[in-house]
Amino acid sequence: MRVAIAGAGLAGLACGKYLVDAGHQPVIYESRDVLGGLVAAWRDEEGDWYETGLHAFFGAYPNMLQLLAELGISDRLQWKEHTLIFNQPEKPGVLSRFDVPDIPAPFHVILAILRNNDMLTWEQKIRFALGLTPAMIRGQKYVEAMDKYTLLEWLRRQGIDERVNSDIFVAASKALTFLNPDEVSATIPLTALNRFLQERYGSKIAFLDGSPTERLCQPIVDYITARGGEVHLLSPLKEFLLHPDGTVAGLVIRGLNGRSDYVVKADAYVSAMSVDALKALLPPAWKSIPFFQKLEGLEGVPVINIHLWFDRKICQVDHLLFSRSPVLSVYADMSNTCREYSDPHRSMLELVLAPAQAWIDRSDEEILDVTMAELRKLFPQQLTGDNPARLRKYKIVKTPRSVYKAIPGRQPYRPSQVTPIANFFLAGSYTMQRYLGSMEGAVLSGKLAAQAVAAYLSQTAQTTPVAVA
Repeated sequence: MRVAIAGAGLAGLACGKYLVDAGHQPVIYESRDVLGGLVAAWRDEEGDWYETGLHAFFGAYPNMLQLLAELGISDRLQWKEHTLIFNQPEKPGVLSRFDVPDIPAPFHVILAILRNNDMLTWEQKIRFALGLTPAMIRGQKYVEAMDKYTLLEWLRRQGIDERVNSDIFVAASKALTFLNPDEVSATIPLTALNRFLQERYGSKIAFLDGSPTERLCQPIVDYITARGGEVHLLSPLKEFLLHPDGTVAGLVIRGLNGRSDYVVKADAYVSAMSVDALKALLPPAWKSIPFFQKLEGLEGVPVINIHLWFDRKICQVDHLLFSRSPVLSVYADMSNTCREYSDPHRSMLELVLAPAQAWIDRSDEEILDVTMAELRKLFPQQLTGDNPARLRKYKIVKTPRSVYKAIPGRQPYRPSQVTPIANFFLAGSYTMQRYLGSMEGAVLSGKLAAQAVAAYLSQTAQTTPVAVA
């Protein structure tokens, strides 16, 4: 049967992939001229790629890894050494590592913490380990219950001191959620930590070997279209058409570039748009339904991604790094980490500015200035002195509304993929699934939405009367 999906991000594409696997015909409509949503990428005038975000893949992403395997593209992930690497602001140019040994969980992470002597004292290590024990022993149910606290409140309740927060959890929180520990729900980073503690390679990191648009999203499109599905770019959803009973009668797609608007009809409909876009397009008839009213409790968090091309190498590390900067979050030298971006002589740093709320309306020049000031602290030998490395060019990508803002108390507002509207479903990392707002969460939400749609269409087929000649 035919299923119309609004949005060609990872959630919409994953939904389409699993619908064709179930024998249905998904037709995906994307408002922009590029695939990927929050993992979109573009080429600049010189052919270099720049991206919506710094996309790292974790071993604790089972649905993403399964999807890549099913597409036959698992080899496009470039796995890095199993370690977490932090800058030491008090020691410019010095890195601190949490090397994870290849032993069973959770001892691998515990030993990585115990062996680090750069950032934590023995007392802090013990407090850190004891503080994580409830999440490790009591599991996800306990983690979900911690949504009433910020991460900072939870750390204090566990007796984990401010040094551990400032040294580790500020960096981890900004990397996972683009928020500081005094803002983010404890549930979100604890969910990630739980996966890292319970899975042997959960915290192992990989980078894609090229741009997400070409190396990840396009293969999903190729898979879908080879099996009868369709994907249409520059096809933004304008409005939902409803039957008298409130179910979806069709989608009005806005005509661009001189084309007229047109109506799409299908057997089922999926919104794979961001929660902010969905709220803006909700039909008035649905706004009084409690299920949709809860969406008002969710909104996207602003994110800024920065790309800097230098005239020489300033970083030799082939890995993700936690900056521990008050302005920057994680960063990587993509000329080292990504095969397609490789350059043995020059660096291209990709960095995340977080939290970005105070910066999202600032000029690119202001953002560049504060970024370079922070980088001079991280790379004093390369960026200061008589002959500093020269910045050749830069690109700054602002996303005013990215993944949902994971502040305390948001879990009850996250909707299921099944809605009160019989033929309408939701996909997106903001929907309820076991992973946070992430690539893994997007893929899992798409899979769950596809399963729900397939069940609905199967039931509809069984209850539809068969005409007798």
